[in-house]
Amino acid sequence: MLTRSIHYHATVHSARRQFLLAADLTRNPRLALRWLRTRAHHIATQLDPPHAQPLRHWLTDEAEHEHVLHRLVRGHPCTLTAYDDEARYVLHTEPTR
Repeated sequence: MLTRSIHYHATVHSARRQFLLAADLTRNPRLALRWLRTRAHHIATQLDPPHAQPLRHWLTDEAEHEHVLHRLVRGHPCTLTAYDDEARYVLHTEPTR
């Protein structure tokens, strides 16, 4: 079981700037996965359908969620990235060392 903290954050990158949307820490990999899913849903609802499709697919992929959980428990980072015409949205989780 993981005993270290997991840092997670969401950023948006435009051609000129980067913005931190949210960040936090947890010691529970399932809470980190829940955060990823919640943030992915929030971003997907704000994107046009063609750009939201990869996130919407990821949100329904239980096998991928288990893979993310497995990586976090083992101490490995996970990143989920979505794009639209103006920006890149990055959701990142990483156990601290």
